[in-house]
Amino acid sequence: MDTKFIGKKSAAAGGWGALKSCGKQLLQSGMPISGARTMLKANQPDGFDCPGCAWGDPEHGSSFEFCENGVKAVAWEATEKRATPAFFAEKTVSQLRQLTDYELELNGRLTHPMRYDAASDRYLPVAWEDAFSEIGSILKGFASPNRAEFYTSGRASNEAAFLYQLFVRVYGTNNFPDCSNMCHEASGIAMRQAVGVGKGTVLLEDFEEADAIFVIGQNPGTNHPRMLGDLRRAAIRGARVVVFNPIRERGLERFSDPQDKVEMLRGGSTDIASLYLQPQLGGDMAAVRGMAKAVLAAEDAAVAAGLPAVLDHAFLAEHCAGFAEYRAAVEATNWADIEDQSGLSRQEIERAADVYISAERVICTWAMGVTQHLHSVATIREISNFMFLRGNIGRPGAGLCPVRGHSNVQGDRTVGINEKPSDDFLDALEKHFRFTVPREHGHNVLAAIGAMLDGSAEAFIGLGGNFARATPDSALVEKALRRLKLTVHIATKPNHSHLMPGETAFILPCLGRTEMDLNAVGNSQLVSVEDSMSMVHGSAGINRPASPHLLSEVAIIAGIAQATVGSAVVDWSELAGDHDRIRDHIEATIPGFENYNARLRKPRGFHLRNTAAHREWDTPAGKASFSSEALPDETVHQRARKGEGRFALQTFRSHDQYNTTVYGLDDRYRGVYGERQVIFIHPADLTAMNAEAGDRIDVVGEHDDGIERIAENFRFVPYDIPRGSIAGYYPELNVLVPLGSAGRESDTPTSKSIMVSFRRRKAA
Repeated sequence: MDTKFIGKKSAAAGGWGALKSCGKQLLQSGMPISGARTMLKANQPDGFDCPGCAWGDPEHGSSFEFCENGVKAVAWEATEKRATPAFFAEKTVSQLRQLTDYELELNGRLTHPMRYDAASDRYLPVAWEDAFSEIGSILKGFASPNRAEFYTSGRASNEAAFLYQLFVRVYGTNNFPDCSNMCHEASGIAMRQAVGVGKGTVLLEDFEEADAIFVIGQNPGTNHPRMLGDLRRAAIRGARVVVFNPIRERGLERFSDPQDKVEMLRGGSTDIASLYLQPQLGGDMAAVRGMAKAVLAAEDAAVAAGLPAVLDHAFLAEHCAGFAEYRAAVEATNWADIEDQSGLSRQEIERAADVYISAERVICTWAMGVTQHLHSVATIREISNFMFLRGNIGRPGAGLCPVRGHSNVQGDRTVGINEKPSDDFLDALEKHFRFTVPREHGHNVLAAIGAMLDGSAEAFIGLGGNFARATPDSALVEKALRRLKLTVHIATKPNHSHLMPGETAFILPCLGRTEMDLNAVGNSQLVSVEDSMSMVHGSAGINRPASPHLLSEVAIIAGIAQATVGSAVVDWSELAGDHDRIRDHIEATIPGFENYNARLRKPRGFHLRNTAAHREWDTPAGKASFSSEALPDETVHQRARKGEGRFALQTFRSHDQYNTTVYGLDDRYRGVYGERQVIFIHPADLTAMNAEAGDRIDVVGEHDDGIERIAENFRFVPYDIPRGSIAGYYPELNVLVPLGSAGRESDTPTSKSIMVSFRRRKAA
């Protein structure tokens, strides 16, 4: 059996492997010297904010900090390769559709606005004004504004996102399917219920003071590598790092910091996790409930022995509501159910609880391993409950820290990209701009796909992203896009969403984060972003644009808006030429942005005040609110083991990708090279199936809606993962994620809870 694609895993995350990868990416871009110079301006006060992730930055102006992810993102954007009109002339859209995501984006930066010609099945160049005019004409022709969907990627700046939502609401709809609908929606919902604000309560500096850090369902080594530097520094000074992750991830085991000269010269690395536990898929809530049960037992034992209390009774009495009900729910949960659902032993869970009890200051951080399940909101409420027990909210070195993915996914939501906007926000828009705002809630991602499928939506406009590849049920989404009257994609490179054109379709190329955006008088425009710690800071491109025909996201939105709704309410051309004016409008309509332009130009920008971090609780009870919800009746791994040959699948990223962008075909941290169609599985499960590493199989979805879902021609990789749970890469496996399976309350696709089986393929 061919297993040459399975090789040695990195001994540690980072290190010389990261530097080698950085060099490879810069060489592949065709601009190794200028690319390296560009990186010197990443996260600097006179440079651009790294587009790689939303992890917080250290003091701007005093640190030179970037990571492998950042180099890949910058090299990907700053490539010398160009997807010109000649590229689109060479192949039909049908032929381009046969390319992989990696092969397609390797063709480089888009250079001209393009319009789809159905007769030739090709994209042809179009003038900007003609594109705007035709888009506006089609949008104006719909019977209702609600027949159009307006998608936003987390790569968009605050200024672009605010202008986008303003245009769409002047147009008359709240249809804002957004990338956050597919990742951290559960975090926002659960935290608003628990503490009154849907954002993390910590600053980066809190990681310097924490005694313990609980990392649940996330893989910083691949998704936000700069976080590993903060975990490493915490581990070196003696903080305990407790990890809950079904997969053994190298970055959470050991990390060699490429910016630590001594460690690099010695070939050393630092242990990250003090305790690494591997729950079953969907078992995190049970694991956290088990820790809470152990904490309450320790409190009872302390009281009986006359020892100091384990719980923070002052915090519970002054700041919390619902503790008695929660305690009763925990006591009613038996250890047998906790162990069965979590996949962990009582002893393992109690060891983790002991770390929590012995720590004065605790941070709990999580990502999509928690948020993409049926019961994600309940799980995050349980995490909040656990942190309330010892008052680990609203003091230095402690708090809740959901880690977002794309660099401005949090900021987009802050400035109004929300299908369910608050009345306060709509009132502010209406008062400031003097127009009647739409009040009816709009569509999120899943509702938008449903509307496109049933014909109640006729247009899709995407501000960045790769909607067709990021969303679940890939075959259905392709069908949904291709039946529309209008599709518009604002993008920097060709991607598969562009190859699913509606009746009229446009690709509108925009400037990247690293490129200068000069206004009419030659001044460089500044944009802003918000990271996972609610820090808002400026970003100014330094490279010349990839093409003289590119426009900024702001200018493209303004052009579409002018052609669609005119300038009676907003002077779009004025805002396109002066981002300071856009920020003036943000300041006038959104709390927290006072003196926006001045504060943005300070070295680190500014922090948006978080009420929960100050122990001010904007909840119905006026306090931090416990949830007493029972554990799920059944999780995906418990359902899977009831059927012979069934497994619980989660999708995740390779180390050589970011979201749907594939930079390369290697995953050195997991020891897979030159191959993406793989399934990670426990060796004992392979033996039980009489299968071997490298065997070829089709992965068959087992959702009970009568739709056949098959991911073809994958190969097995033995891996350290709980028995019955398996994993593989998206977007290749998104075809198996059912539209009909979404998180309760969050409506987020359950990409970490997919029931599947295998079908053997005949040998070639």
